This record gives sequence, structure tokens and C-alpha cells, in this order.
Amino acid sequence: MIEKTVFIRRKERFTINLETIGQKLKQARLKSKHTQQQIADRCGISKSLLSKIENGQTSSAVATLSKIAEALDVPLSWVLDGHPETDLVVLPKAERRLSADDENMGYSLELLASRSRFSRIEPTIVHVTPKDFNDRQEPYTHTQDEFIYIVEGAIELYYDGKRYYMEKGDTGHFKGVKPHLFMPVDNDGAKILTVFIDD
Repeated sequence: MIEKTVFIRRKERFTINLETIGQKLKQARLKSKHTQQQIADRCGISKSLLSKIENGQTSSAVATLSKIAEALDVPLSWVLDGHPETDLVVLPKAERRLSADDENMGYSLELLASRSRFSRIEPTIVHVTPKDFNDRQEPYTHTQDEFIYIVEGAIELYYDGKRYYMEKGDTGHFKGVKPHLFMPVDNDGAKILTVFIDD
């Protein structure tokens, strides 16, 4: 394992793992289906330097890493955060947070996993606001497919112009590009396990 201490303003310092950075950049490049030469050309660096960076064999200026990250369309903060991509993501209940409630949305979201940058699924709990406090009327769309499981309560699923009553234990799977909306049926609200699935 190769590490390098990088000094930043006011002589604060942090340690980064060059192998982790390299692995992330390589994974992002392979995901984007670009060759090392293509990315090197975009960044104005040599292919051999990019290869060494990907293999954790050399350190590089943050400016260079920023250019590579931009060429790969990934955040520099993700490249530098020091956490490798892993097959297992454990998120204890106490560490999960609800999104800020928004009365215009009619529900709040609870992300169930700090997913990989390249994961194709996103599991979420949707907390549907009780009927008397839910003013949401407009359906919405998104690019992912969506699978839902009613964990608690009941809803009406508005989907593509039709309404479907769903209660605890019911499931559904639909295209997110069609207009849809979760509508409460009573003042108990509802809790829905939602899994967004990228194509």
C-alpha cells in the first residue's frame, strides 16, 4: 500500500492512498469506455503518466487529478475522499438521515445505502405525508425504472393517468419516464421501499 502525505494551506496535512485514487480513476475510465490515451490527450498529459497514476505508482498534483476527474465526469472530492469502492456497503440505522421535509413534495426520503459511484440501483424509503398535510398534486418523472414495496400503510399510486390502490405487502414495478405520484389515502401516512434502477 502506497501512501503520500500531501501538505495544504497553513501546513495542515492529510494522507491519501495513491492506490485507492488510482483504482477509482481506472474504474471511472473503464466505465466510460475510454482508453488511457484518450483521457491523457484530453488532460494534456502522457499516457505513461496516467498509467502510473492509475496503478498507484506515482503521486500527482491536485490540478492534474482535477483534469482527469473532469475528463471522466466524476467529482474530484470522490476521487480524493480516501474511501475505496467496495462490494459491501453497511449503513447503520442511526446514521441514516431523512431528507428535509418539503410540504410541496408531500413526502421525505431516507437513503438506505451510501451507494457506489457506479451502482445501478438506489434503495430508498419514501415516507408519504398523511392526507391532511399532503398538498402534492403534480406527478413527476425520472429516467430510472422504479420498484416499490409498501412497508406500512396504504397509498394510491397514480401512474400514467390511472390510479392503483396499494397497501402493506403490495409491490409494483414501472418506468419512471411515465408521470407518477404516491398519494396518501388516510392520515396514517405510508412508508414505501423504493428501488431506483438505472438502465
